[in-house]
Amino acid sequence: MKLFISFILTILLSFTFCLFFPWWAIAIAAFVVAALIPQKPVKAFLTGFMALFVLWGGLSFWLSYNNEHMLAHKVSQLILMIDNPILLIVATALIGALVAGFAALTGSYLRKSKS
Repeated sequence: MKLFISFILTILLSFTFCLFFPWWAIAIAAFVVAALIPQKPVKAFLTGFMALFVLWGGLSFWLSYNNEHMLAHKVSQLILMIDNPILLIVATALIGALVAGFAALTGSYLRKSKS
């Protein structure tokens, strides 16, 4: 149950923080959730990782789909050197997921060190 609550809370806080703060505010959201909800470090990492992978992957796909992947085609040619917008969406989701996962891991270790 804690895994599901952490997952949903990380998604909601990350989405809300990104409306008002820079992109790296996702790390703060994942850190806070992991520090407040006690979990083992591996579960905290996976929760943060999965939450942001779903959030950023879903948002990236939704934004790209609404403009028929026009920008994603061009950016994937520039960054990945191939015309594959789906791979760009996965790369975007992976970057956000790693940042949130390591932030959640840090929050979990902080909680563990205080106990």
